[in-house]
Amino acid sequence: MKIKPEFDLIPEDGWRKKIYEIIYLSDTKAGRTFDIALLILIVFSTVLIMVETIPIVKLQYYKEFYYAEFFITIIFTIEYLLRIICIKDREEYIFSPIGIIDFLSIIPFYISLIFPVWHFVAIIRMLRILRIFRIFNLADYMHDGRFIVSALKHSSRKIYIFLLFMIIFIVIIGAMMYVVEDGKNGFSSIPQSVYWAVVTITTVGYGDISPATPLGKLLSIIVMLCGYSIIAVPTGIVTSEFRRRRSDLKCDRCGNDDHGDSARYCKICGEKMV
Repeated sequence: MKIKPEFDLIPEDGWRKKIYEIIYLSDTKAGRTFDIALLILIVFSTVLIMVETIPIVKLQYYKEFYYAEFFITIIFTIEYLLRIICIKDREEYIFSPIGIIDFLSIIPFYISLIFPVWHFVAIIRMLRILRIFRIFNLADYMHDGRFIVSALKHSSRKIYIFLLFMIIFIVIIGAMMYVVEDGKNGFSSIPQSVYWAVVTITTVGYGDISPATPLGKLLSIIVMLCGYSIIAVPTGIVTSEFRRRRSDLKCDRCGNDDHGDSARYCKICGEKMV
């Protein structure tokens, strides 16, 4: 997904340009102060949402939480409107990934005011923490994410085959455990036994279901040992794809294709690679 740099949206007239420099840029004292204040507000809002889910705290400080969230939402709303006002191409911002996140971070509060029974949508406010990407200019590193997605896409066939094999293996193991334990010790059905197989083979091990028969314990050992191998297989598939794609990478400027596995810049001309 291509994100257009926000500094390309700078307006031409006076007062909107000043607002733009404060809100969108961070190379001025006012811009840095705004970014720091916004970062503090985002972190405070995120902590507030998390603490609000503690029942005893929410009951005791319900009004304080409401007023704090109301105040924070108003500030974010004003900021959102100013971001729209001070740019030339408003649709560019509104429908960009960052603009959508900004909108989704404020709209749940207003929805909960109109429809109180929909208060659960307020959890979407946690999306505010994603706005840290803007403050630290992490959007410039989105190409690294695209490189990972590309590697996953090219190795998807192998991963699908591996997952299909794992599903079949888990279903068979679950059915076997149901028969071995004779429907007892928590293995009351095949779906329940399949759940146990998934938890065991992924090395999670909740311990809510465990076999009691010697044969069941032996089967558990086999499944647990298999669990370590399933971690290595998909990791190896994706890693080999990373290496292959990196070895095929050429510099756009000089054409050099001799790069290290973790190289981000061409060692000949210094051009940024991926």
